[in-house]
Amino acid sequence: MLYWFLKWVALGPWLRVVFRPQVEGIENVPEDGPAILASNHLSYADWLFMPLTLPRRVTFVAKAEYFTTPGIKGWFQKQFFSGSGQVPIDRTSGSAAEGALSAAKRILGEGDLFGIYPEGTRSHDGRLYRGKTGVARLALESKVPVIPVAVVGTDVVAPPGKKFGSITRPVVRFGRPLDFSRYEGMENDRYILRSITDEIMYEIMRLSGQEYVDMYAARAKEEAKRLERETAADEHKKAS
Repeated sequence: MLYWFLKWVALGPWLRVVFRPQVEGIENVPEDGPAILASNHLSYADWLFMPLTLPRRVTFVAKAEYFTTPGIKGWFQKQFFSGSGQVPIDRTSGSAAEGALSAAKRILGEGDLFGIYPEGTRSHDGRLYRGKTGVARLALESKVPVIPVAVVGTDVVAPPGKKFGSITRPVVRFGRPLDFSRYEGMENDRYILRSITDEIMYEIMRLSGQEYVDMYAARAKEEAKRLERETAADEHKKAS
């Protein structure tokens, strides 16, 4: 009930009036039945605007800390994230990937929409990074279509490292469903998983217009931070 209250009463109307999000290809999302929505990830605002454009509920996985923080603040935080379509996953454990896969299959098994960010983390520079193969495994094991999604402009609304940016009109584009039933029974073949994931990322790139980088986003972030530290150290040496 909280999900629909936030979407249609408390939060959704305000977002629609202020940002006026545009949606393209909504006919590609089925009116009922399970599907995986595989999206690029530019900002924390992505999980607000993408579901806002659909009449159906979309569920994502979120880090467990959002659900386990103690005190009054933690209680409100838990209610907000669970009510806004998030399910917890402990990303620090070795079984985090399996936990996310299990949660996703349960949601899809109930006939609902499951949202996933194949890059695994937000892009720090607006480019599209290599997808992780969990989305391919999920598609094969659940036997449901994958709908590529591109969200554009959310990194202006909420830039990386900032809570607020500037007002723009985000665009959400839904591509045609991708059917991978031809690979049924091959979910343990890493080459097949890689091929499926790359196909999904290509469609996301085509929809978003982003530059593609064949590197995982987490590694790219680490290298960017290392370069920043080295540059700062060099400047400090020159100054001294």
